[in-house]
This record gives sequence, structure tokens and C-alpha cells, in this order.
Amino acid sequence: MRALWSRTSRRAQVSRDSSGSLTISRLISTRQLDLQAIDTKWQATWQDPSQWKDTKPSKGKYYVLPMFPYPSGNLHIGHVRVYTISDIIARYRRMKGYNVLHPIGWDAFGLPAENAAIERGISPADWTLSNIAKMKEQIKGMGGCWDWDKELMTCDPSFYADTQRIFLLLHQRGLAYQAEAEVNWDPVDRTVLANEQVDANGFSWRSGAKVEKRQLKQWFFKITDHKEALLQDLAQLENNNAWPSRVTSMQKNWLGKSEGANITFKLDYEEPRHDKIDPITVFTTRADTLYGVQYLALSLDHPLVSQHASTSTELKAFIESARALGPEDKAGFVLPGIKAYNPLRYVAAGSSPANKPLPVYVAPYVLSEYGTGAVMGVPAHDTRDFAFWKQNSRASAVTRVIEPLIRQKRSSKPEAFTGPGRLNAACGLFGGLTSEQAQEAIVDTLQSASGQAERVERWRLRDWLVSRQRFWGTPIPIIHCDTCGAVPVPEEQLPVQLPQLPKGQFTSRGGNPLDHATDWLHTRCPKCSGPAKRETDTMDTFVDSSWYYLRFAQSAQKQEGTDFMPVDVYVGGVEHAILHLLYARFIAKFLSTTPMWSSVEAPRTTVEPFSKLIAQGMVHGRTLTDPDTKRILKPDEVDTSTPSEPKVQVTGKAAVVTFEKMSKSKYNGVDPGECLRKYGADVTRAHLLFSAPVSDVLDWDEEKITGVQRWFGRIWQITHDIAERTSRLTVPERASSIDMTKVQPAEAEMWKNVQQTIASVEQSFSTTYSLNTIVSDLMQLTNQIHRALADNSQNKHITPTVYHSIHTLLRLLAPIAPSFAEECWDVLHAHHSPHRAFQGGFPETDGSLETFHAQSQPCAVQVNGKLKFATNIQPPPERLSGEEQRDWVLKAAFASEEGKEAVRRSQGLWDVKYARKIIVARGGKTVNLVFDK
Repeated sequence: MRALWSRTSRRAQVSRDSSGSLTISRLISTRQLDLQAIDTKWQATWQDPSQWKDTKPSKGKYYVLPMFPYPSGNLHIGHVRVYTISDIIARYRRMKGYNVLHPIGWDAFGLPAENAAIERGISPADWTLSNIAKMKEQIKGMGGCWDWDKELMTCDPSFYADTQRIFLLLHQRGLAYQAEAEVNWDPVDRTVLANEQVDANGFSWRSGAKVEKRQLKQWFFKITDHKEALLQDLAQLENNNAWPSRVTSMQKNWLGKSEGANITFKLDYEEPRHDKIDPITVFTTRADTLYGVQYLALSLDHPLVSQHASTSTELKAFIESARALGPEDKAGFVLPGIKAYNPLRYVAAGSSPANKPLPVYVAPYVLSEYGTGAVMGVPAHDTRDFAFWKQNSRASAVTRVIEPLIRQKRSSKPEAFTGPGRLNAACGLFGGLTSEQAQEAIVDTLQSASGQAERVERWRLRDWLVSRQRFWGTPIPIIHCDTCGAVPVPEEQLPVQLPQLPKGQFTSRGGNPLDHATDWLHTRCPKCSGPAKRETDTMDTFVDSSWYYLRFAQSAQKQEGTDFMPVDVYVGGVEHAILHLLYARFIAKFLSTTPMWSSVEAPRTTVEPFSKLIAQGMVHGRTLTDPDTKRILKPDEVDTSTPSEPKVQVTGKAAVVTFEKMSKSKYNGVDPGECLRKYGADVTRAHLLFSAPVSDVLDWDEEKITGVQRWFGRIWQITHDIAERTSRLTVPERASSIDMTKVQPAEAEMWKNVQQTIASVEQSFSTTYSLNTIVSDLMQLTNQIHRALADNSQNKHITPTVYHSIHTLLRLLAPIAPSFAEECWDVLHAHHSPHRAFQGGFPETDGSLETFHAQSQPCAVQVNGKLKFATNIQPPPERLSGEEQRDWVLKAAFASEEGKEAVRRSQGLWDVKYARKIIVARGGKTVNLVFDK
């Protein structure tokens, strides 16, 4: 499949006449479309940045950055998608005259490398560097133009010295601190896990072990100090859809600001006792539902629960079993002998539901880290509470206290009404108020009557736990002294480097090797010079990725003196929508107040590191399933003799085809290296763009890649056809020099389409980022140029309009298929172009669209008085009249897309030469073909 198309072309001789036009004549040579060979040729050329970098950009800076990869050793097809997107945007901006920064680096620290080193008995550094070398070659094979001179690795001491410097700056401001905390402990990997690294069933996402809860002294970054800025500044990122709304929504939910009230419930024993129980405070955003409270629920770690568990083996057993349950589980344990009392009983009538004592439950669905670790259960108005009450209460009737504002027919199936509404008669003096009014009135009443309510706001966000009990990470620059406590490492001693461990150190998962690196561990206190020990925890790898974008900009600023911050376009997966992006925003806001920020100007009041975010969707692979057994089929169990119709080898039945997240167990992975070798980088890039909008999931279907191959083959054919027929052609150097009023209607229509395509592609590249439509636009333009050549096949020469149309197409194509576009450019110009396709700049509209719109007029074509199609044509030249005008209008109308489609549908019934009469009226705006019936 290497040679897709074979053509005869001609080598050119070029001269310039006195008017500045180019005269082109050609000598014959033979060319063949070999996409892999084209890749090899041009990728070798682009190893020299001077071949694609503009040394004197006419516009300002433009910073394009893809999320840097973890060096696992092999690219996956998702990598190819994200790097293709970033590269075409970078190439487009370079062609537009911007000074583009497009760097790449390696997120090189982390647990996977350490575990791989343990399994192989080697150093994680050796493993990581080997993988980086492999992946670097794979990325180069994609045909991208990268600023390799800015390449970084987070495991390089020159990089993590600054990571440590950031830690010390935070520590100086009181934003890095150590505290006892309950943490998620992975007993296999022997390290702390963040909440998001534990699945819904309580298992580690890495080792698969059941996660344990432990109290450990940990290091935190006080991200909560910036919570308001992190929330408020999302408004800037929502302007003009700079960030996808789903990403800003996810960040808002993670920050979790809630405005509500703390409501205090008094507790007492059912039987008289001398001791008292402390009241329980709950946080709620729905004080209007307070009359409907039917129980209180406490978290497993609530102080009251811990107190009672110390004397109740039954409760203790429940707590132990409940820790294994997911947060959605509705298990409950009622605390015997304890009742709670609704604070509204002081203002409620005797028959009010607020006067009933409330049971107190222990429930795993109540989170200790949110609010107060206690919730008020309102089964009639909360879906979760409704399910819990149904499962745990014998008296399962619910107390409804809110009615819809608009009367609705009640469902026959019991369910909670969760919306705002109007309080009913059960709410006593608050009955008839809307939910909004009641929330204010109830809180005000409780505040004044008993002090049992207080308006507060709550946040879901918690401080960032950055400690990891692993070797392969950035060492925390703290020294522990028995006399002085935790002492920062002096800046002149940075970086605190990881020690060289003895060979064979990584042989088992025995905890943190730094705890046993005696020579490294023992040191002197910077304050008192007494014996001390280094901190053995290393930093979460999210710390590295929270600022790496700034290091790229700093490197560029040192070389060029240009401030490249902020990143203009950031490209990466939506799976990083919360943590990585939130942490990067926090660190950017902090660093903008320090000397480390790259800006040569004073920081703006609102600092955001990424102006535009493109969150590309995942790539799903084709999964084949046996229709009878529903079992996923292995590759050797499938008959692919007809690739588009896979069958079960044994039964001959058609396999069920679905597209799912790629995994080894589903045998649906795609090797991008094999794809690049088989089809070439440019075909793969174009297929990835064309298959789906960038934000959508892409179903990788290799069968459809042939469509892109055929498209490239057609461009190759067109380029050679035009090259062959440009013998002694005088071409104006600029298309704007062509007088479009004097060209044939079909060519004028084609040039109008060229201008429309430029405008559409420009908008897709710069505003909407609907990159898939760029490919479809260019395919349509290719077909239009192909038809123009076919319509003019009898002419040995092509016109300047056609020549400049393919000239424009190749420059529009260049960011997407750079090697192929440059090769076609070479064919068209036969090595005598004064510049390469990229150096010629991105095409711009020439203003003729307005002329076309001004010159166009509607034309309705009828057959025997009945409308068959309508189109737009240029007005016929004034010098024409009679039969000449008639023939001109007919040719223009039937040369239009609408005319061609109408002729195709007519199956030859409208052949003009058989028309008995042709009437052209209103200056060509109406045509009536009269045929004998």
C-alpha cells in the first residue's frame, strides 16, 4: 500500500516578466505517492528548527501547550490525538506570523516508575530515562514541530530544585504546613492516596488493595486560602467559552461553596441520667424543610459515635463493616436510648411534626469531612434521605411539608419532592411562605428565640495533601531537629537530591527506601548545627505539573526576552478537569506574587495560567463480542477476511461491534506506532481530526481511514494534473491580480468557494476549534477543484484561477498534513518556489467574496413552468443579449451545484438541446425550458 498513486509530472523552469508575473514551463519526470517516504524526507528536514521557525515574526507571542506525558515507554492513540491537536494549532499560528512557543516535556516522577523498578530490580531513574528516549522517537514520528530545546523532565534536579523552592515559598507564607490527618493508606504500595485515587468500593486505583484509614503526620498546601479566587475567577474562563462549561462546572462542584445555615439539635437520653449529651449541629442549605426532619444521621467518625462505640460491641462491629461500604450505601445503625429534638418545637403548635422526638442514626453516607459530620434527614424532600428512611425505619411514612408552587398531580409511586415550593399547613406560622422566604424567616426566628441557627457558608474543598511515602518524587526540603523542630533547607543548599541507592535496593514493596538511606537521611540542623534527619516524604506529582508550564515560559524568556505567559491554548484530557487544573490555577495565583513568576510586568489582579482550554475526548477502541455467549473475543477468534464484517471464527456468526475505553482485557487497543508505519503520520493525523469533534469521544475505526487516503490521492492527482498543464502559463504572483469579472462563471464559482473555505477554516482554527470541520471543508474544496479540472479536461492549459485554488488548498492543508502538503508544494513549484508552504503564510480572503455577493443574482430554472431548482449566478455581462445571453445564463445555472444535482435527478430528461423553446427573462433571473409533453 506504499505507492497509492503514480503520475507523470514535469520539472519546472521559472521566469518573471516585466509585470512581475511568473512564467512556468516544465520538464517531464515521474512521481509516485509514497506517504511513508514523504514523512521520512520532511521529518528529517524539520529537525532543523530554521526550516519551520520564523526568525522575524510579524505578530506577538502565542503559547500552545499539550499536557505533558508520563513516560510509560509507549505512546497510546490518545497521546497521538492530543499532540496532533496542539501541533496543528501551533503550525497555524506560526503561519499567521506569531512567535509560537510549542514545547514538550516529561511528567517523570511517580509511583508507576517506582513499582516498575521494583519488579525489575533496577533504578527508577534508569527505567524512566529509557522510556523517555523511546517515547521521544515515537513523538518525532508524528510529524510535529516541537521546541525540543525547551524540553524538561520533572525528575531532573535542575527542575525539582525550583519545585522545592516553591515549597519553601509556600512554607514562608504559612501555606505549607504539617498536621495529623486521617488518610487513605494503601497497604500494598505503602503510601497515602488522595480521595480521588480510591474507587467507590474503597479500593486503591493503582494496587487494587483495600484502602485503610490511618492517622499520619502529613504535609499540606493551604489551597483553601485561595478558594474565593479559584471560584470567582472561573467567570473569566467562562467568557466566550474559553474553557468548556463541563470543566468549569466540575471545578465549581469540587470547590463546593454552599450558603446555608448551621442548625443545632439538642439531644437527650430516653431514660433520665445525670450526664448530658452535647447538642448536634448540622449544616443545611434547605432550612425551609426543617419541619420535615424525621431523623439525624452521623458519620462513622463523629465524636458522639466514637464515644458510644467504646462501650457498644454491636456499634463497633457496624462501624467496621460500614467502612467497607460505598458512600451511596444506605445502611444505618440507630443509637439506642438517644433522641434528638427539632429546634422549631419552641415555636411550633402542639400537633406540629416538629414536636416529635427524632431517632439518631450512624450512617456511612454521611461524610465526616464535609460540614459537621452530621445531617438532618428529610425523607419527603431529599432522594437520598428518602431511600435511607425506607430501608431503616419501621414507620416508613414521610412528613411532607413543601408543596409545588404550581399544583401537580402526585405520583402513585412514593417519592421525594426535592424542589423549592410553598410551605404547607404543617409548618404552622410559616405555612404559605415560599421556600426562599421560609429559609430567611426560620433562621431569623431560631436565632432570636433560642440561638439554634446561624448563617454560614461551607466549602467542599480541603487543603491539598502533598506527602507521599515513596522514593521516586521530589524530596520535601525540610529537616527535622529535636531542638528546632521542622526547619526549611536553606535555599543555597537546593536541590535536595535523591540519593543513589545501592544496586538491588528496589527489590520489594518495603515502604519508602529513603527511610533506610542512612547517609542521606542523617544530616545537621541548619539552625543549631545539631544532629537532625531529612524529611523522607516526597511530593505528590501534581506539584510538579502545577507549575511546569511556567518553566517552559521562563526558558523561552531567557532566550528571547519575550514573556510567554499565560498559555494561550492548553490541550489535554477532560479527566484532568479537576485536580491538575485546580492545582495549577492555585500555584499560578500564588507564584504571581513571588519573584518566580515570569511576567516582566506587575501581576494582573486576575492570574490564570491557561487562557483557552481544549479538553479533548478519549479514544475508544473496537470491541468484538460473541452474540451468543456475550464473551469478548480475542483477535485469533475473529474472522476478519472481510474487515468491515467481522465474524466469530467458530460459529460464523457476525460479531457484535461496540466501541469502548481501550484496555488489554478487551483486546481493543490500538498501536499508534503500527498505524503511523502503515498509513503515514499525515493520514493518521487527518483521520484523528476528521473522525470526531475534538471534545467528543472518538471511536477509532481503522476501516474508515481509507477515506482520508483517497482524499490525499485525489490531491496528489490534482497537483500533478495542474503541474502538467502549466506549460508556458503566465500566472499573476497574487490571486488578487486576477480580474474575477472576466473569468468563466464556473471558475468564478470555484474561487468564491475558495474564499468561503478560507473564512470557514480560519474561524475553526482560531475561534471554534471545530477541527473536524476543517478536514471536511478541505475535502469539499478538493472536489470542487477536481471538477473544475474535469470540466476543462480538453484544454491543455489550466487557468490562473485554478492554479491559485490548489495553491491555497495546500497552504490550508499544511498545518494538518505538513509533510504531504510540502511535498505537493514541491511538485507544484518543482523546487523553484521562493519559499516553502509554511513560509508563505496562511491564506487570507482577498475581499472578492463581497464582490461575488454584489455580483450574484438569483436564478430560478423551470421546466414547462414548474420550478426545478434555484441557484445564484453572476449577472450576465451587459454586452450580451439574445442568444448569447441565453447561452451564458444556461451555462452558469447548470454549472452550479444545484444545477448539477438537478440534472442528475432528471436522468437526462432535461437535455437543453431537445427543448422546444428556452425563455430567459428578468436579465437571467428566470429561465423556463419548454419541452413537448
